[in-house]
Amino acid sequence: MHKKIVYLKQREVHGVSQQENTIKITIPEEQLWENLKISNDFMFAKVMRNPELCKGMLERLLDIQIDHIEYPEEQKVIDISKDSKSVRLDVYLKDEKGTVYNVEIQTTNSKNLPKRTRYYAGMIDLNAIEKGADYSELPQSFVIFICTFDAFGKGRWRYTFENMCKEDNDVLLEDGTAKIFFNTDGTKGNISEDTKNILKFIANNTAEDDFTEKLAQEVQKIKENKEWQVEYMTLLMREREKYKEGITDGMAEGEIKGAVETYEEVGFSFQETVKRVAEKFGFSLQQSEEAVNKHWM
Repeated sequence: MHKKIVYLKQREVHGVSQQENTIKITIPEEQLWENLKISNDFMFAKVMRNPELCKGMLERLLDIQIDHIEYPEEQKVIDISKDSKSVRLDVYLKDEKGTVYNVEIQTTNSKNLPKRTRYYAGMIDLNAIEKGADYSELPQSFVIFICTFDAFGKGRWRYTFENMCKEDNDVLLEDGTAKIFFNTDGTKGNISEDTKNILKFIANNTAEDDFTEKLAQEVQKIKENKEWQVEYMTLLMREREKYKEGITDGMAEGEIKGAVETYEEVGFSFQETVKRVAEKFGFSLQQSEEAVNKHWM
C-alpha cells in the first residue's frame, strides 16, 4: 500500500493568543482527498446530499419512481435512550410517502452484515415508535448495503431479503421492511443496465452513461469544495491525535479505544471502523470486530 506524508495546519487557542502548529501525518494514497472515489464513506455521503442524484440513484437501484426525497438530518444518529447503544446511519432519507431509506457503502466483508441490517432496521422502527407512532404506522423501510464484494458468494448483482413463510414461500409476512445487498462485482441476476452502470461506477470509477457521468462530475465538484476538504482532513487529523493519546497512555487498549472513538465521532460506519482498526493495528477482521465492539457506543 503506497502512502504519502501530508502536512496539516492546526490552530490552538491559549487564552487570547493563538498558535498554529504544523502536523505531519502519513496517509494511504487512496485516502488522499484528491484520490477519493465514491466508494469512500465520506465521499458517498456528500454525493448523496445532492437530492437529484440521490433520488436518481435510488430509482435506478430499486427500479421505482420517487416524487421527491427529504433529509431528516445530514447524518442520522438514532439514540433511543441515554443508556442504549446508538446507531449512526451514513445516508438516511424519506420519500413523499414516508418510506425510509438507509443506504450504506461497504468495502470490507466482516461476515456480520446480515445482523447489521437487522439492527439498523430495528433501530429505524424504534425511532418511529419513540416519536409516538402506532405499530400500524411504522414506515416502509429499505436498508441498502452497496458492497464492493460479494457478501453471499453467489455471483449475484443484487440480493433482496423480505420475510416470508418457510413452509410456503407464497405467503409473505408483509411487515414493510426489506434488506438489499448490491454486489459491484456481480455477474448473475436480472437487473437493469442503469443499475449495472451505477455498480460498475462505484467499483471502478468509470462512467458509462449520462447518470454516472453526473455522479463523476459531482465527485469532482466535491473535491473542489475547500470546506469539505478541510472537514475530511480534520477527521484524519483527529484520528492521529486519538492514536497519539493512546500511545501516551502506554496502553494498546488506549490506542484502540481512541481510534474507535474518533471513527465514531467523525461518522464512519461500524464496518469502515472495523476495516480501519484492522489496518492500523494489524488485526484480522475478526479480531478487529471484537476490539471495535468493546468500544463502539
